[in-house]
Amino acid sequence: MKSWIRAGAVAAVALSAGAGVVWAQSSASSSPFSGWFGRGDRNASSPVQLDIKVSGGDDDLLAAIRQTSLLVSAQDEGRVAGQDMLAAARGDYARILGVLYDQGYYSGVIDIRLDGVEAASIAPLDAPKAVRQVVVSVQPGPRFRYSRAEIAPVAPGTDLPRDYRRGEIARTGDMKNAALAGVEGWRNVGHAKAAVAETEIIADHVANQVDSRIHLAPGPQLRFGKLTIRGEKRMDPRRLRKIAGFPEGERFDPEKLEDVRKRLRRSGVFSAITLTESDYIGPGNTLDVDLLVTEQKLRRLGAGFEYSNTDGLSLTGYWINRNLFRGGERLRVDASISDIGGDTGRDYSLGLRIDRPATITADTTGYLIARVDSLEEEDYDLESGTFGLGFTWIPSDELTADIALQYRALKVDDDSGRTNFRLLALPASVTWDKRDDTTDAKRGYWLSGGITPFVGLRDGTGSGAQVVAEGRTYYSFGTDDRFTLAGRVRLGTVVGPEIEETPRDYLFWSGGGGTVRGHSYESLGVEVIEGPEGTVKTGGMSIVTLTAETRIQIRERIGLAVFADAGRVWEDSAWSGASGWQAGAGAGIRYRTPVGPLRFDIATPVGGGDGDDGGVQVYIGLGQAF
Repeated sequence: MKSWIRAGAVAAVALSAGAGVVWAQSSASSSPFSGWFGRGDRNASSPVQLDIKVSGGDDDLLAAIRQTSLLVSAQDEGRVAGQDMLAAARGDYARILGVLYDQGYYSGVIDIRLDGVEAASIAPLDAPKAVRQVVVSVQPGPRFRYSRAEIAPVAPGTDLPRDYRRGEIARTGDMKNAALAGVEGWRNVGHAKAAVAETEIIADHVANQVDSRIHLAPGPQLRFGKLTIRGEKRMDPRRLRKIAGFPEGERFDPEKLEDVRKRLRRSGVFSAITLTESDYIGPGNTLDVDLLVTEQKLRRLGAGFEYSNTDGLSLTGYWINRNLFRGGERLRVDASISDIGGDTGRDYSLGLRIDRPATITADTTGYLIARVDSLEEEDYDLESGTFGLGFTWIPSDELTADIALQYRALKVDDDSGRTNFRLLALPASVTWDKRDDTTDAKRGYWLSGGITPFVGLRDGTGSGAQVVAEGRTYYSFGTDDRFTLAGRVRLGTVVGPEIEETPRDYLFWSGGGGTVRGHSYESLGVEVIEGPEGTVKTGGMSIVTLTAETRIQIRERIGLAVFADAGRVWEDSAWSGASGWQAGAGAGIRYRTPVGPLRFDIATPVGGGDGDDGGVQVYIGLGQAF
């Protein structure tokens, strides 16, 4: 590699990109001050008065200098002994010079004085015992622009920085980013050992221009060689390779290496995953990769909660074994109790699930599930058991697909008597997640759709399909995205059977924290099925719910939310037949925690419903409502 610099009158440039490094420094002449801008005594309690002054230049230059200054950090942290201040001052010459270069100033003059003495003239061992005043004077000089901004050869599809071109401000950061983008562009098409071969930067202090040329060395196109594995203890190496899905023999692609890392992380077995490319090209233009893993603790225990003043307290807990049979199999046991102290009886659930990563393909996880539920609601009691085999396909961070074959048994007691359901179901779903944060989204969207065909296995159980869809969207604006607008729409319908032949948990209710806040849980259904004393209240065959929420961040950890919900439930399939509606509105407080915002909402009905669910509802939980 050859890296060099030529200077016109005087030059001062720093560039580091990929494998290439260029450094050149020289003094720069002064020009008359155009005016001083400064800010002193930032820390009024400090015994050292610190003044930083900038003559001319960009309005943001002073803030950038203060942000990078070691003197500012030392004063803020109380490290104000003479030796500390001298060390910080000597380090600030290079730091401030770097700020000037990155803003396009190559003729700057930096003067740092400790009690009137230039810091650069004080030997490290002759530091004063105490320093009372520090004055940093910066004269940026004129701003330089590119007379030429050239990088070659460039791989097809390379996205170069827009500001690295003739006539733009000659910032060293743009030069570095251009070099990095050029190297990355070649790596993306298989040239794993691409590097910066030569850089030539000419700073002309007469014309205030920079001539920048970067030459890249793509190197040969490579294929993935062999994967070596280190660090595993309980994990079977054969299964580890299958989970990783290393693309041996395929053309090198950094995204495929990242896919290997994601698959291993998704398995939940490892706490640390390090992939290192070999320094040398192997036979046949191959590149070997070293994998070093650190396994997590084998078991994990967790819990959660949510509270509503009408639905009561809900408690959830889980226990996980991350490597059940030494092949990355994960056993998870979930248990929950809800409606503790609520208006209806308590609900219980217990579930067991075993996941096996890399089943069929590296991106496919097979699983077995067994789950029992017991619900005591106002209008019905339900006991159910579900047993199934399924597969989850995760080809990317955004896309997830799932399909399962289930046997289900349900027993329902309501005013019409007891109804038993037996069925085979084939639930399938697809989720597309483009949110910037899964627990507290500011931007993006989330889409999900599912269909559950089912076949009745006994008289009284119909055959058909439940179809559901949901979309969420987020938009933020203001300083630091202080304001967030969030919206959600949910649709659902059951096609095929009559309502009395439909498993009760496939029907749709509105009301409560997951649908319309302000109304009691499952307060809106339909009355179609005939019982001994008239019609029986059940869920409907179709539903639509809408939610709009405005979130306002008022402090670093504290936010407010204002929301409105609405829902409509229909008696028949395809959103037809008689229907009822309800709407609610409210406000809440959010407190940001490391695992997501803690949510406290108060809501009240604003329309619809059956007239028996008025009053104020309180909801407490972890994470945004959606």
